[in-house]
Amino acid sequence: MKFKYDVIVIGGGHAGCEAACASANLGAQTCLVTMDMNKIAQMSCNPAVGGIAKGQIVREIDALGGQMGQVTDATSIQFRMLNVGKGPAVWSPRAQCDRGKFIWEWRRHLDATPNLDIWQDQADELLVENGEAIGIRTIWGAEIYAKCVVLTAGTFLNGLMHIGRKMVPGGRIAEPAVPNLTESITRHGVSTARMKTGTPVRIDKRSVHFEDMEIQPGESRPYQFSYLNKGGALKQLPCWTVNTNEDVHEILRSGLADSPLYNGQIQSIGPRYCPSIETKLMTFPDREKHPLFLEPEGEDTNEMYLNGFSSSLPMDVQINALKKIPALRDMKVYRPGYAIEYNFFDPTQLNHSLESKIIKNLFMAGQVNGTTGYEEAGGQGTMAGINAALKAGAASGADCNSTTAETTRFVLHRDEAYIGVLIDDLVTKGVDEPYRMFTSRAEYRILLRQDDADARLTEKAYELGLATRERYDWWMEKKQYIEEIETFCQNFAIKPKLINSALEALGTTPLQFGCKLVDLVNRPQLNLQNLSEIIPQLKEVLNRPQNRREEIAEAAEIRMKYKGYIDREKVVADKMHRLENIKIKGHFNYNELQGLSTECRQKLEKIQPETLAQASRIPGVSPSDINVLLVLLGR
Repeated sequence: MKFKYDVIVIGGGHAGCEAACASANLGAQTCLVTMDMNKIAQMSCNPAVGGIAKGQIVREIDALGGQMGQVTDATSIQFRMLNVGKGPAVWSPRAQCDRGKFIWEWRRHLDATPNLDIWQDQADELLVENGEAIGIRTIWGAEIYAKCVVLTAGTFLNGLMHIGRKMVPGGRIAEPAVPNLTESITRHGVSTARMKTGTPVRIDKRSVHFEDMEIQPGESRPYQFSYLNKGGALKQLPCWTVNTNEDVHEILRSGLADSPLYNGQIQSIGPRYCPSIETKLMTFPDREKHPLFLEPEGEDTNEMYLNGFSSSLPMDVQINALKKIPALRDMKVYRPGYAIEYNFFDPTQLNHSLESKIIKNLFMAGQVNGTTGYEEAGGQGTMAGINAALKAGAASGADCNSTTAETTRFVLHRDEAYIGVLIDDLVTKGVDEPYRMFTSRAEYRILLRQDDADARLTEKAYELGLATRERYDWWMEKKQYIEEIETFCQNFAIKPKLINSALEALGTTPLQFGCKLVDLVNRPQLNLQNLSEIIPQLKEVLNRPQNRREEIAEAAEIRMKYKGYIDREKVVADKMHRLENIKIKGHFNYNELQGLSTECRQKLEKIQPETLAQASRIPGVSPSDINVLLVLLGR
């Protein structure tokens, strides 16, 4: 059997689902190839979406017209806003989800997407002709041809699972590995390496003594990820916290000789910021306890996820150690934790569009690029799907069957989105461990807040043809209300004698002279909510939006309170854009430039940066090297 499409997406995980939807919604005839249609967007590890910087990425996916935010809202069983005690630049939404319902909600979105077919099969070989990807061959002999191929195979490429000294090939527990696809790619000159990740034990909640744990409730305020949704409908559930103890640690240490991480069985590097419990013991030998978080897997299941206890120790060591925790003394488990090794490809072999520099028309997204996390995968998948569709001819409604359709690409810069930071870091710096996004990785994080992703990206997505008219209209309405609140606060005069007693009651200094309302909003003790209780005119303005009033007021307040910081960061970003506009790709043979350091020449020759700004971010390229390039360019 032979089939023909504009775009093929290999893998039905978080990257693959977003890539398939983005491609199809841009008009490209798209085929999503997945091994199991019943495990679409499976949450292989913890059943949660968002977190530090990750929540911002989900908001960006949503603002671009992606699906992860809507699916999360529909299946959320607990929502929390992290870092609210700090500045809004690092506020990060996070939601606990119902794992099973998450899968079927994603299936519903995929099934409702026009131009998208699903083929249940396993990709076995990438078909390449004259240095260009032209399709795939599956294990059942089906040949699927396309103008572009998006690879989002997750941890399945030559996946190998470890529990103690026992090793079983697989891409996920009870699912087979993909054995030949990596080799069909590397034979064309693409380099590969191995990474490791892991997951914890799953526990039957009926065997847990919750009276010995500390409850961790969610937010009472109805936060949500998507800018479109009206809120979820599932029952909200608490999480629970508990600590390990020295008895637990003693048993864990006794099993280290059989730990794949420490007996030489696993050679690859795992995620630094999500270490296994045995790595925590070795890295922090003086710590008497480590926090664990028991999280529900759904509203209708007894299965619970023990966050913080990722492990590949023998199963008896894992279980016996955990039973030394009073709350888990009678614990029953569904399965132990395990580690998994898998292939990834050096992301410096990609362009910013996520297209391979070596095999044309091949795009890569997710863990195959050396990242970790559903959110990082979803962000890459969105961008890879967009760019694959554009390369296939879907730009501005172009006929995808036309070979003369103009191709272009869609790239986000570091001051436009965390997704832009993520991709730029990958293709410029590469990875030596699984890459995880943090707010600290973004130099423009005041501009990349979770509250303004729609302000940054929705109009771009609408012009591209990805964001719907409904999404665009809602953003324009929200934008109008935000500006109305800001204008009111900038123009409304405050008289001291009418407000001073109320200001003292709110713990702030009374006024000596009149001022504008915005000057009060900027005080740390005051906000739009408490000011609206003493200024009826402000309350009237805040009540004008028919829905999402808190979201609109919060966005307006942040813009006013942090205006000085925001404006200053925009100036810095504009300066960097001058270097972004200086194209250098193809201008130099770096090996012949003796004015550059040896390390600089080697790095520039390998990565071939497109702009001077990208070159400046490559490790090993110094400011003096950039000055040499500027001189050679005649700048």
